[in-house]
Amino acid sequence: MALAADATAPVKVIMDATVSNWAGGDSDWQDIFDESRLKEDYSKDFAAKYQAAAQFPAADEDGISPFDYDVIVNAQDACPLEEVKLAAQPPKGNVTEVLATFKKSTCMGTDADYQKTTTVRFEVIQEAGRPVIDDIVTNDDNGSPSSLKSVMQDLVKQQQQPSDQQKPANPQ
Repeated sequence: MALAADATAPVKVIMDATVSNWAGGDSDWQDIFDESRLKEDYSKDFAAKYQAAAQFPAADEDGISPFDYDVIVNAQDACPLEEVKLAAQPPKGNVTEVLATFKKSTCMGTDADYQKTTTVRFEVIQEAGRPVIDDIVTNDDNGSPSSLKSVMQDLVKQQQQPSDQQKPANPQ
């Protein structure tokens, strides 16, 4: 049971930063993928996939992130997060899933869609004797799970494919 409790530690760090980022006010935006967090809170495999994807920054103001949206709230816009809860699930093999639930759109209106609870699944593993996040799974608009590691791998693959203009002309 102690392992499951420890699994929430890196998730809490990332969720605290995300809550702060959406709280409004004058606080600085916290990069949940800065170098120190990649070393401390994420697995080596996740960090390597992030660093590969970061070679292809999205069109955003900082020019360093491969994403043009917040990967935790799974959107470009959100309200201050409400009712944030973390719950470690029983370990399955070497993975402990930590569920983060929160409401992200309550300030946008009273419609049921704005009051929905969002669930993000963090897959936490033990590496070098400590818990680290190995993947972050959100649900897309259709409710299908979306692995952030897969998104990062796809980003790199898309960027590495030559476009039609880069293909050599067919000499005849």
